[in-house]
Amino acid sequence: NDTGAGKHWSDNEVKALINIWSDEKIQQMLEGATRNKEIFEEIARRLMKRGIDRDWKQCRTKYKNLKYEYRALQKENEHHGNPRRKMRFYDEVDCILRRQPL
Repeated sequence: NDTGAGKHWSDNEVKALINIWSDEKIQQMLEGATRNKEIFEEIARRLMKRGIDRDWKQCRTKYKNLKYEYRALQKENEHHGNPRRKMRFYDEVDCILRRQPL
């Protein structure tokens, strides 16, 4: 039963997810992990502590979408030089993927 699987993420929910994702321990767990269900269950637990009700699949999907959107924008910028479109939370995702503190 995938209740709320397509439920839109609010800015606060995305910020909380990014904040948890930026945790050094979470990043280390995600690095090179192919079976990452447990990691996203942990992320979902941490979100729940903040009053955000998302299951691990929703967290994983949002994480993948943020990474995909970021990488697509990176490629676009390489080809065109200047960004023609903006991504919400680009700077935050950029910091994480470049392994810099937020």
